[in-house]
Amino acid sequence: MALATLTNKGQATILKEVRDSMGLHPGNKLEFVINENGEALFKPVTKKVDDVFGRLYKHGRKPVSI
Repeated sequence: MALATLTNKGQATILKEVRDSMGLHPGNKLEFVINENGEALFKPVTKKVDDVFGRLYKHGRKPVSI
C-alpha cells in the first residue's frame, strides 16, 4: 500500500513505484475523477495526433520546408 501526505499547499507526492508502474513523467497532465463511492481516481491525460492536428496552422502564413 502506497501512502502519501498532503501538504499545506494541497500537494502530495506520487511515489516512485506508482509513477513507474503508470509510466508517469514530469510535466504529464493527470485527470482526477471522483466515483460514486467518493473515491478519487487519477489517470494520465493522453492526446492523440487527431486531437492536436492543425494546431500550428495560421491563416496567411507561408509554408516552411522541413
